[in-house]
Amino acid sequence: MSSYGKFAYVYDVLMADMPYPDWLTFAETAWKKYGKPLTVAELGCGTGSITIPLAAEGYHMTGIDLSSDMLSVAQRKMEEHPQGRRFLREGSVRWVRQNMKEWELLEPVDSVISFCDCLNYLLEESDISAVFARTYAGLKPGGTFLFDVHHPNTLIRYEQEQPFILDESTVSYIWTCELDAPRCEIEHHLSIFAREEGRSDLYRRFEETHIQRAYDPEWMTAELFKAGFSTVNTYADFEWAEADEDAERLFYVVVK
Repeated sequence: MSSYGKFAYVYDVLMADMPYPDWLTFAETAWKKYGKPLTVAELGCGTGSITIPLAAEGYHMTGIDLSSDMLSVAQRKMEEHPQGRRFLREGSVRWVRQNMKEWELLEPVDSVISFCDCLNYLLEESDISAVFARTYAGLKPGGTFLFDVHHPNTLIRYEQEQPFILDESTVSYIWTCELDAPRCEIEHHLSIFAREEGRSDLYRRFEETHIQRAYDPEWMTAELFKAGFSTVNTYADFEWAEADEDAERLFYVVVK
């Protein structure tokens, strides 16, 4: 797995087309239905592209990630945000370096979120179960757990549709995939060319390898109930519609 060292500093450019507003809208809609939180923890917060906008809406956010480089970028983005001084003054945003399988805060929170298929980076069933158990323990009674994962069929489509190519002025990549069908596990290989800061004629090449695994949706639901959650609902692709085999992303709305 990548350490996200160099990758962290080009991550936002590579992810510029990701539907962050849709994730924010999905969370707000779920909270209107199941209770608006004050305190929210985000597992796999990355560079804070979801954490910081939610803080700007008044939520007290804790961004949790395993990569210190990702958290460094998130801290810088927070300080440069128009409300950065307020975040610092009120302490409404904090960054914590932890493994999501073992995450723990001093006080339970009202809601936990984990978007952008973060849980697909957990490669064993026991890892998923550990996150569910820790999240149940870290939530207040009645708290919500919102997350999305790739549908197993999405990984199959990745392998069929590869390679993927990006060619921008500051960063480019060549992305190929190898699928282990029996495990529904895919290995992403990226050759990234990033322009050196302050230079227009020098690019640095580095390699990234990321591995994801998709899990049977019915198994995921059973594990959530096993962890103790009382309500588990599954939806498809940012829509409040029943998930089926055509879904690309499965969205779980879970209540303690």
